[in-house]
Amino acid sequence: MSERVFISPAKYVQGKNVIDRLGTYVSPIGDVALVIADDVVWGIVEERVQASFSNEGIKIEKADFSGEASKHEVERIATQAKDVGVKFVMGVGGGKTLDTAKAVSDELHLPVVIVPTIASTDAPTSALSVIYSDEGIFESYRFYNKNPDLVLVDTKLISEAPARFFASGIADALATWVEVRSVIAFGGSTMAGGRPTIAAEAIAKRCEEVLFEHGRLAYESVQAKVVTPALEAVVEANTLLSGLGFESGGLAAAHAIHNGFTALDGGIHHLTHGEKVAFGTLVQLALEEHPQEEIERYIAFYMDLGLPVTLEDVKLKDASREDILKVGQAATADGETIHSGFDVTADEVADAIIAADRYSKAYQAKRAKS
Repeated sequence: MSERVFISPAKYVQGKNVIDRLGTYVSPIGDVALVIADDVVWGIVEERVQASFSNEGIKIEKADFSGEASKHEVERIATQAKDVGVKFVMGVGGGKTLDTAKAVSDELHLPVVIVPTIASTDAPTSALSVIYSDEGIFESYRFYNKNPDLVLVDTKLISEAPARFFASGIADALATWVEVRSVIAFGGSTMAGGRPTIAAEAIAKRCEEVLFEHGRLAYESVQAKVVTPALEAVVEANTLLSGLGFESGGLAAAHAIHNGFTALDGGIHHLTHGEKVAFGTLVQLALEEHPQEEIERYIAFYMDLGLPVTLEDVKLKDASREDILKVGQAATADGETIHSGFDVTADEVADAIIAADRYSKAYQAKRAKS
């Protein structure tokens, strides 16, 4: 396929306390909302959402999210919504809630509004969902004909979420340029269904620049639960720049290795998406030819944000070569994103996983001495 394709949400809104104006932004979309959120998130935002919607005469049909973006969960919520006259679907919460909202809206052929309460992934802006089994094992990507109709990000809400989730979002976003440049060099295709555009390349590159420039200050801001210019910049990088970059620029090894990790049992399932992508990014760098200083730049940044950089950090300290090879096999399965950026075998991926672990340990030892 030779054509270039760029896709994006219809509208993106970001700002401090912008959730109080949610009704104003969604009123052109419809007057009855199916709102998908878990109990914790809904307890935090319900009063403000209700007040904002009431001002615009918008009614709410609430659907409880059970915690997994699975086929069963999508079908359950879609069934609940079919007979109550909803005009649009709204997901409020983290990545799996938002992916479920997109899938439900697709089932119902309705517009979708996305309201992330954590900046932990680049899922909000995309026209796809990651679908897992009920047990949390990666199953597939589900693609849609269009991106969300509205993405609204309240940076005050983001600042009050646990810093671990924010760091995870930075890790997910930091993979964007690493993966996009490999897709461009390889001549691979993107999640948007074409070749990367110049716009996607520029956005992905700027995403990484913003993260290295402002990431540490933004992380400190979240720990202090304050909204700062650094936080605003990194929330936009985590959400909009990374979302547009990965979707229209391409995914490669880092996310395929993340998916490969779900093939293993154990504590790794308790890590966030971004934490697994962080290590996957180091593995991709190990697959490529980079100077030591460049790889160590990523390792140092991850360490400063409390992100995993070794197999021990991702709960695989005692993993055997056979276990690591299982990850490599899953990461190189037919249809995986690694094939958009690499011609590589499962054995080579396994070698890179072991190498990335050693690179990080060597850097940690060097840093401890200095």
